[in-house]
Amino acid sequence: MTPLLLLPGMMCDARLFQPQVAALSGHVPLMTAPIGQADSMVALAQSILQIAPPRFAVAGLSMGGILAMELIRQAPERILGAALMDTNPLSETPEVQARREPQMAAARAGRLEQVMREEMKPNYLTEGPNRAQILDLCMAMALDLGPEVFVTQSKALRDRPDQCETLRQFARPALVLCGRDDALCPPHRHELMHELLPQSHLEILDGAGHLPTLETPDQTTAALRRWLESL
Repeated sequence: MTPLLLLPGMMCDARLFQPQVAALSGHVPLMTAPIGQADSMVALAQSILQIAPPRFAVAGLSMGGILAMELIRQAPERILGAALMDTNPLSETPEVQARREPQMAAARAGRLEQVMREEMKPNYLTEGPNRAQILDLCMAMALDLGPEVFVTQSKALRDRPDQCETLRQFARPALVLCGRDDALCPPHRHELMHELLPQSHLEILDGAGHLPTLETPDQTTAALRRWLESL
């Protein structure tokens, strides 16, 4: 079975994928990687390629999906398939870039919790019965990672390259998945990725926003299973 590398989103860790890990453990060789040890996508990808299996599939959500695209750009021969979830192939817009420095300054000044609560967490989820519980988990992951990781990840996202050509050249099986109510990485971004990728399947999940791994875990896991079976 193809090993699967899971890459979490900004200020998240392996807990972002806990329903999928529980469901897939014993069936698929799984590993997760932290993505806060460098302040550029190029360097992050290089560090992950040093520890990843010789050939593997990768599933990334949000920043993890952006990093997965950089892995594909650097080592396409090693990536047997990609699941790109609630993510964005484009470089960051000047408007979003301009918001980064005040956020980083606030995090450095000890106000990470305030930044997460006021500027980030409200954009993550759609309304649902588990929204408060998932938001609490998001806050716990963010505070456990801390302000230094917030700053390095912010810089990596701010300076990331456009990956549209990377996707055009990737001819392996790909899953493009998002929540229908994702306000950060809306469905039209995923439709673009689906059009760019030569061999992709698009899944837009009702009842989910930016974190379908936690909001609609069963549907997300089922989509990942189908994709893994196609490798």
